[in-house]
This record gives sequence, structure tokens and C-alpha cells, in this order.
Amino acid sequence: MKRIKILLVDDEKAFVDTLARRLAMRKFDVEIAYDGAQAIQRLTERLKGKESRPDVLVLDVKMPGMDGIEVLRWLRGVDTALPVLIMSGYSSEKDEAEAAKLGVAEFLRKPPEFDHLIKCIARVCEKKSGEKEG
Repeated sequence: MKRIKILLVDDEKAFVDTLARRLAMRKFDVEIAYDGAQAIQRLTERLKGKESRPDVLVLDVKMPGMDGIEVLRWLRGVDTALPVLIMSGYSSEKDEAEAAKLGVAEFLRKPPEFDHLIKCIARVCEKKSGEKEG
């Protein structure tokens, strides 16, 4: 079975590093970006080649500089198919509405319950695989 590749984007380093370690223990391939600009840099590099392309983006909303909604807006301009899970502890209804409009797969409260996060990742990756086959 193919390992799922995840790009985690969050400015809370301790939180995202811990989450990445936990996901890696569950056999996910995890890459981290600590802010929006770094996420765009990594995505620009990864979207060029299919092999290193993430299967899912897990994105925080509130980050200094470029926030998660701006990253999502940029992403949808270059890739409409990459599944995105939003994770936030401080989002507004406006953020949630904008994320929904931009096609976010799931909006999770931070910190997410770990098993629920894994189920969400698996579900969006299964849906993506099903769409490719169908």
C-alpha cells in the first residue's frame, strides 16, 4: 500500500513537530512548513513533479505573515485537486466560509483528536483515489 504524503503547515513549531512525529509513527510521509511563504515554496517545488507531490495538505489558518486562507487561495489558483484539511483554534465564520468556497475537504478544531485527523486524511485520500479511477 502506498504511503500517504502529507504537507503540514503550522507556525506553532512544538505542536506541528509533535504531530509530524505521531503521523510518521503511523507510517505517513510527513513534510513540514512553518509559515505560509514556506508552504508555497514547498508546494511550488512539489507540484512540478508527481513523485514528491503531497497527497494532502493540512493547513493552519492563523499564522503571521501569510495566513492559511491566503495559502489556500494561492493553491487553488495552481491546483484545484489537492485535498486540503484546515486546522485552527482561532478561526472565524468568515474563515470557514472562505475555506469552504475554496474547496477545503474538512475544517478541524485545533488541536484535533488524533484518530479523527487520521480518519479525515484517509477519507480525503480515498476520495481522491476514487475520482482518479472513476
